[in-house]
Amino acid sequence: MTAVYSKVDKTISKYVIFSGDPWRVEVLAKMLKAPKHHAFSREFNSYTGDYNGVKVTISSTGIGAPSAAVVMEEMYENGMEVAIRMGTSMALRDDLLGKFIIPAAADIELVNCMNRAVLAAGMEYDNGITCTMDGFYSQMRESHLSKERGIDMQKTYDRLRGLRAVGIDMETSCMLTLARLMGIRGCVVTMVTVLENLKAVLAGAERSQAEELLCRVVLDGIVLLNSN
Repeated sequence: MTAVYSKVDKTISKYVIFSGDPWRVEVLAKMLKAPKHHAFSREFNSYTGDYNGVKVTISSTGIGAPSAAVVMEEMYENGMEVAIRMGTSMALRDDLLGKFIIPAAADIELVNCMNRAVLAAGMEYDNGITCTMDGFYSQMRESHLSKERGIDMQKTYDRLRGLRAVGIDMETSCMLTLARLMGIRGCVVTMVTVLENLKAVLAGAERSQAEELLCRVVLDGIVLLNSN
């Protein structure tokens, strides 16, 4: 199975932004000049276009590490040199709702460019440790089944806080590890849209505006990196 490409596509940029949500890719595409649509197959939606003079490719990954790994490997085959996961995350600190988390275990120059882009947008960020989970309803959020099985989600949150983790998502560790194995630059930029066990969330227009800002910040960060 091929997620996006059946052969090498030389129109792919060396800069690739990955978004979990295929429809967030459509928001990104509207920020690009002359976007070329490559494909929309299963959970994978991809474009290449120009942003402030820099060629950028954007692609969705779907939910979780396995599908993210599939599309990362295909983009690497097509010449990717910089990989940026752009998405949302659950925070373990109440003061992070509506703010950025940019995990520190990544390419430091790329992280610094994203930090600068966040500050230029008048926002705040945290370069902390994040945890990647495979089970949304078994590890990240209470469900009918988790309650029936006596799973205490609060113990997970407390244990992670004890390790000084600031957030949880479902893709970051896999994507940063793959970037290292590929010998390319990688980083992750997430917007906190929910606190642990959904005790507080960004919703409606507030969430839409936060995600649009997330898209713009990552694009601006790439322009900063390209100018270095």
